[in-house]
Amino acid sequence: MRSPAGRPLDRQVLALAVPALGALVAEPLFVLVDSAVVGRLGVGPLAGLALAGTVLTTVVGLCVFLAYTTTASVARCLGAGDRPRALRLGVDGMWLGLTLGTVLAVTLWVTAPWLVATLDAPAQAAPHAVTYLRWSAPGLPGMLLVLAATGVLRGMLDTRTPLVVAAAGAVLNAVLSVVLVHGVGMGVAGSGLGTAVAQTLMAVALLAVVAPGARRAGVSVLPRALGVLGGMRSGAPLLVRTVSLRAAILLAAWVAAGLGTVTLAGHQVVVAVWGLTAFTLDALAIAAQALVGRSLGANDPVTTRAVLRRTLQWGTGTGVVLGVTLAALAVPLPVLFTDDAAVRHATTLTLLVVALTLPMAGWVFVLDGVLIGAGDGPYLAWVGMLTLAAYVPAALAVRAWATDGTGGLVWSWVAFAGVFMAARALTTGLRARGDRWMTTGAA
Repeated sequence: MRSPAGRPLDRQVLALAVPALGALVAEPLFVLVDSAVVGRLGVGPLAGLALAGTVLTTVVGLCVFLAYTTTASVARCLGAGDRPRALRLGVDGMWLGLTLGTVLAVTLWVTAPWLVATLDAPAQAAPHAVTYLRWSAPGLPGMLLVLAATGVLRGMLDTRTPLVVAAAGAVLNAVLSVVLVHGVGMGVAGSGLGTAVAQTLMAVALLAVVAPGARRAGVSVLPRALGVLGGMRSGAPLLVRTVSLRAAILLAAWVAAGLGTVTLAGHQVVVAVWGLTAFTLDALAIAAQALVGRSLGANDPVTTRAVLRRTLQWGTGTGVVLGVTLAALAVPLPVLFTDDAAVRHATTLTLLVVALTLPMAGWVFVLDGVLIGAGDGPYLAWVGMLTLAAYVPAALAVRAWATDGTGGLVWSWVAFAGVFMAARALTTGLRARGDRWMTTGAA
């Protein structure tokens, strides 16, 4: 299959997806490294990290629209031949990220004890959760600036620069985590501080790439109030969509917390592994976002359909490969995170459940990327709430009837990776069958 420019579509997808994969895999490595390092401090600190990590990733995840909105808008403008406008929108998105990050950092530091209490944290986990949140909060401005800058580069079909920066950040975070947690003796606080420092330096590196490019195109890097407000307005539907996703993740953590320390500790390990596989699949979604945005901006619906078909094939096939791999690693993986036999057993069986659902997850992630690249945010917003409504009864049933340990952890992930993801597969699949999402032009 070839694009109108004569370049095989598979090569275009892989040229974007492979570097994006490296960058996305580097991000969950932050969580994996922190989990492995903190896990050696005991079950209590690991369980506390589970709650704190969920809160932090929820806060950052709610702002992922910064990356998605800039990717789609920059790609569309470039497809229409308007590079200065593309960079102007990108700079506005970066200022929005920095502003939101600062506000959220202060808010998170102040409300950390209340958030942990609301999640019904076990007594031995709560203080560790609060500590991690407060030490990692200063990194939020950098985290959100990274999201926006990454979106700008993806929209310009550059996924290699974010890869280099993310990989360097992951290595730095690993070193800082080990040194601060065990070497300096800061414990959980050291893990949070290491993440904050690494994310801030990543933001500085990406800013050093985007700002000179904007100046060369005659675009000012100073903030514009109207531009920032416009970014908030255009990102609102994707924010609602992301709220539904993060609410589901937060609900899963709440269910695990209510079932006991073993289930909660095991949940942290499964979440870390799930994040790694999910972001791997999302690399293909990123390629779809950029290519769909570019082709629709160039008024080329034929190529858009070709991208849809091919990336769905890649997504489902990759899900199969990941599922088989995870099933083979279900026994040795938990050993890396904990010495507790009960947590290991529960985690192993749950990872097998997750492995079975990964082909469906591949389908879901790619369709999500296609519709985001097409600017179909309003549809994704309302069906996001619909799929959340389908998941809530299943999650509440697990919380009410399951018990601490293997049964609780397994059934919790049957609800999340099974029921919730199936609802998302149905709603996005039905939308993609029609043409209403294929709006062409730069707008």
